[in-house]
Amino acid sequence: MRNLLMMLTACVGFSFISCKNTQKTQAGNQGLVTIMSVPATVKAGEPVMLKFTVYNNSGKEMQFCKWHTPFEGFMSSFLDIRSNNSPEVQYRGIMAKRIMPPPPAAYIKVPAHDSVSVAIDLLKGYNVSAPAQYKAVYQAGGMSGLNKVNEVSFTVTE
Repeated sequence: MRNLLMMLTACVGFSFISCKNTQKTQAGNQGLVTIMSVPATVKAGEPVMLKFTVYNNSGKEMQFCKWHTPFEGFMSSFLDIRSNNSPEVQYRGIMAKRIMPPPPAAYIKVPAHDSVSVAIDLLKGYNVSAPAQYKAVYQAGGMSGLNKVNEVSFTVTE
């Protein structure tokens, strides 16, 4: 039983490493650049719409894993959001468990010299309703392979 557990642990670890290596060759530093944008000012209680666009600057089709990105909605915490009033804004969505490696359906293809975009309301996953200045940083590049991502700032007013 102990040997079976050790083999299972090794297989899961190998699958995760294989997935990360595939993602790096597909997305990391080769041509996929992600631009996040939000309105500079939002009234308290109104949607805080984050636009997440992945650009393919290379001459060939590329792909990235949509897990831990806005392309799958709030299935995990993919942003680190901080305000001037508190050190960290809490994520309040679900945390999906995954099998490794990701299946082919978990990848989004981006044609050469093209882009894909999605918009998502941050209020549905993070408590950003209190008046404050906020800063959001994408933190899930290890899973998605998207490492070139800007930071965004916005202010919630009364």
